[in-house]
Amino acid sequence: MATAKTAIGIDLGTTYSCAAFFRNNKVEIIVNDQGNRITPSYVAFNDTERLVGDAAYNQAPSNPKNTIYGAKRLIGRTFSDKEVQQDIPHLPYKLVDKEGKPLIEVDAKGDTLQLSAEEVASMILIKLKERAEEVLEREVTDAVITVPAYFNDSQRQATKDAGIIAGLNVLRIINEPTAAAIAYGLNKLDDENDNNFMKRSTSTAIAVKSDKSSPTAKNILVYDLGGGTFDVSLLRIDRGVFEVKATNGDTHLGGEDFDNRLIKHFSEEFKRKHKKDVSTNENALSKLKRACETAKRTLSTASQAKIQIDSLVDGINFESSITKARFEELCSDLFKSTLEPLEQVLEDSKIEKFGVDEIILVGGSTRIPRVQKLVTEYFGGKIPNKSINPDEAVAYGAAVQASILVEDETSDVTADIVLVDVNPLSLGVKVTGDTMYVLIHRNSTVPTKKTQNYTTSDDNQEQVSIEVYEGERIHVSENNLLGNFTLTADVAAGVRGDITIQNESNRLTQEQIQKMIEDAEKFKEEDESEAARVKAQNELEQVAYGYLDTRNAREISEGSKAILKNACDETIEWLENAKAADTEEYIERIKYLEDLSAKLDNEGFGTNGDGPHVEDEEEEEDGPVILDE
Repeated sequence: MATAKTAIGIDLGTTYSCAAFFRNNKVEIIVNDQGNRITPSYVAFNDTERLVGDAAYNQAPSNPKNTIYGAKRLIGRTFSDKEVQQDIPHLPYKLVDKEGKPLIEVDAKGDTLQLSAEEVASMILIKLKERAEEVLEREVTDAVITVPAYFNDSQRQATKDAGIIAGLNVLRIINEPTAAAIAYGLNKLDDENDNNFMKRSTSTAIAVKSDKSSPTAKNILVYDLGGGTFDVSLLRIDRGVFEVKATNGDTHLGGEDFDNRLIKHFSEEFKRKHKKDVSTNENALSKLKRACETAKRTLSTASQAKIQIDSLVDGINFESSITKARFEELCSDLFKSTLEPLEQVLEDSKIEKFGVDEIILVGGSTRIPRVQKLVTEYFGGKIPNKSINPDEAVAYGAAVQASILVEDETSDVTADIVLVDVNPLSLGVKVTGDTMYVLIHRNSTVPTKKTQNYTTSDDNQEQVSIEVYEGERIHVSENNLLGNFTLTADVAAGVRGDITIQNESNRLTQEQIQKMIEDAEKFKEEDESEAARVKAQNELEQVAYGYLDTRNAREISEGSKAILKNACDETIEWLENAKAADTEEYIERIKYLEDLSAKLDNEGFGTNGDGPHVEDEEEEEDGPVILDE
């Protein structure tokens, strides 16, 4: 019997997002309203409406200052974060510092809005949620959302806040490489036709109860290079357990950085040729960014890519080209920088290169041939496994995890799975000298317990302030503060103290989240109103042109045809000049044309064959008098 709940899996990406659900023992990717399987992580505002996804992406070159992308790179970070500061010169929209948080400032319907990255992410999540509800024909409230494995606690909590603002019950935040491993596992299941093949989930490991013998143990390395983040995780599959042995990465490395290298290259070329600085012109930069994105994708399958941009700056057209070799040279250091986390993962997991049985490539940027070659060469010629779609694998795995968490009884594939997790970053406390003493090392299986005795820095000190951090640096000032508390304890007296750490630093307050939920509802109402208005506008246009095109084929007099033509012509002219008319006006005019058409049909030919007199129209009291305008 099917469960009453349907939970979805969401890959909330830097440049593209994807959603999926698990049903009838298989995963289905949710196609968006444009028929695409992935949705641009773009949000835009103009004078009349808010746009999300493909619509926002398509208008970006003409409205760069009010088009937001790359919000994932800002989520959970402070304005002073060096990586946020690195991004600012490349962003067409404005970032402002508000109480230490980077807020995105845009103009919307004549007003200035300041949006947090969480709020922007929630708009993308709402878009995916609404489309899921259309496809599934039921309300969707539960979701599993993925994050880069190397996201810290602030970034994970901020992502969860985005889900809450979007009206989602976030069942779990899981790591992207882990979700991809699930996709790989299910793919292997299909290949081997073994319903008891173990699948993994969440941030780390899954054990599957099975009476059958497990497949041969394998070490799987997931190399995940997306639009803005990079992760590498090593998992061991053995006797029904998918266990993450180690994970590492860079939360600020991906396709956006490759695009920026191309943008810089072509900007310098344009300046040499035309003595014009593209970098100070947001519209020109937006056009150039779009062209560079296309060129990058072209170079994944071709040896050369051309760009052609009409009127880039001051009416000057720009044409140029770039070879695959030149692109690889421009991004060489970025590509090579992915090897350091890879080496660290092998070191942490204590597995040699030759001990890796399978390499899985995930993320759109792994389509770049030089990236594939780099990984292949690193592993001595071992060719990566390309059995899963790099754009969809993460959402695919998240959907399976979501099905597990809502206990979908229709699934025998995901039944009897036990979840195990790991800690991606080390946890420790501040000790004398601004030093972090690590209590729980990264890649430790959780839940875990660690006991450590401390002494106070001064004799007879009755209490001590404990600061808890996460990170891999020696000095606490270079790590992320999770929380602090004061402990009054004395071992000799047998007194104990305990506390639950809740990281509230740099997080939205409950009041801010509630306001954003209310704003989201307001945006939803405005979006629905605008959608209804546009629908009515399109319907009026269709009715007017439809009557205009078919009037000569109708069995009415020539006089009636002339009346209908005049009414349609007047309507079309009004449509061209009434871009901001409200829904009621469009509906009123649709009714007028339909009533007029019906009247002309009913009257048919007069005794003299001339049709109805024009004066008859004056008897109509309802609707606009189009003929007399």
